[in-house]
Amino acid sequence: MDWVLDSSLALAWVLPDETSSRADRFLARLRRDTALWVPALWWYEVTNALLVAGRRRRLEEPDRHRALESLGQLPLRTDLEVGPGLSESLDTIAHAHGLSAYDAAYVELARRQGVGLATLDESLAAAARRCRLRVWR
Repeated sequence: MDWVLDSSLALAWVLPDETSSRADRFLARLRRDTALWVPALWWYEVTNALLVAGRRRRLEEPDRHRALESLGQLPLRTDLEVGPGLSESLDTIAHAHGLSAYDAAYVELARRQGVGLATLDESLAAAARRCRLRVWR
């Protein structure tokens, strides 16, 4: 099964102080033919989180680069959908579920692609379930 991968799950694999057995189980069960969809926003979120971790001395610079390289090895498919139609969908989802437009992007993408959502963010997972999306546990 293909999934939308949110940044919380991805960062748990590469930030030593944010490890998660749920994230590790997800990674271990990935099949070769699995696609991990991410909104274009994902790249900004992940890069910024790693930069901030470096500034706060949670991650050394070489480790930050290795983390980006490791994440780049995943079977990622970046969704490049943009425009007024997407903004309307994000607004609708965010408003209905009390999410930011950023978090709504993950729900919207999972809905549009007809795939589940892999996240460690409980409020995002709850919104996805209310939208009748499968959520990784």
